[in-house]
Amino acid sequence: MSPKKNNKGEIQFTDYPDFKPNLTPKEIFELGSFGGTYWRPIYSTVNKKKYKNKHKKFAKWWKNIPDEHLTKSFDEYDKTINKYNVRVGTTLEYWQEKGWINSQDPYGWVEWYCHFYNGRRSDDDERQVSRWKGIASENGRFRKRLINMIKDKKAKYDDIQISPKIRQTLLHWGYIVKKKDV
Repeated sequence: MSPKKNNKGEIQFTDYPDFKPNLTPKEIFELGSFGGTYWRPIYSTVNKKKYKNKHKKFAKWWKNIPDEHLTKSFDEYDKTINKYNVRVGTTLEYWQEKGWINSQDPYGWVEWYCHFYNGRRSDDDERQVSRWKGIASENGRFRKRLINMIKDKKAKYDDIQISPKIRQTLLHWGYIVKKKDV
């Protein structure tokens, strides 16, 4: 059974009540993320293995999303696919070098989130939820920074002129700022 959104628009995970993204994995991609490159063929230095078409495990989510909005090579990153028309993020190689990739999810955080959303629980859950909290929770650095920028400029919560890069980063982490946040 898939988790449900509460009346605040947050996704409820009963076993992780502090993990409250407001976007499903499907919504992250429907809104436009990763310049279309997230599910590209990769070589995992963690697993010493090539991967391709791993997104097909979640095919029901992608039915209205063109494959080229999921599997472009990193060299073909297309910021116009992203909701906020900006390029954010670093390479998978960088994430692997930093030790941020767990062998069970060689693509990274969003792959983990797809599985977690579908009910898989693993030894990596605490780490991944902690990473999300540091970025996108009420006290997460990117969410707090964006909200403070909005308040400082006395702008509307959805004024995309206020840091589209932070907004796109939050989108990649399953969160979009809502009126209630500001």
